[in-house]
Amino acid sequence: MRRISALVIALLLAACTPGAGLPPLPPATSTAYRLGPNDQIRVITFGEDALSEIFRVNDGGMVALPLLGLVRAEGRTPDELATHIADLLREKRLLRAPSVAVEVTEYRPIFILGEVAKPGQYAYQPGMTVLSAAAVAGGFTYRAAERNFAVMRRIDGHPVQHRAGPETLLRPGDIITVLERYF
Repeated sequence: MRRISALVIALLLAACTPGAGLPPLPPATSTAYRLGPNDQIRVITFGEDALSEIFRVNDGGMVALPLLGLVRAEGRTPDELATHIADLLREKRLLRAPSVAVEVTEYRPIFILGEVAKPGQYAYQPGMTVLSAAAVAGGFTYRAAERNFAVMRRIDGHPVQHRAGPETLLRPGDIITVLERYF
């Protein structure tokens, strides 16, 4: 009888764990980084200083480039964008054989809410985990559930909330909530 009671208590405790009702965050894949609004990029066009500059992807996912105007960056990898820019320069007969490179100089920020000392917006760094994001935000409060988090991430253009652990890898634009423990 005591075994059943212990099992029932364990199940009730698991159900009371903050974030237990959320689906787990899918594991990180090694796919290339896709550009999005608020990313800052450096476009380098070899031998063309006037076309080499730092740009920010606007809210519509576009980059305003000299001589080319607005070019869609959102959803493209930096390499895909470089190829697209080179193709446009060739098509418009601005350069015969352009050599273009694109690199991300500043990623979209992450946002951290809930039981941290300083909730807010913070710069994303490649390889950042939920735990390192909490550390950047001043650490946990005494009420924090230090192993259970919620992460809101855009998947196929729609925000979806998932359960995450401290070592979950983040992506730019993620919104992390450090949940409150129940007791």
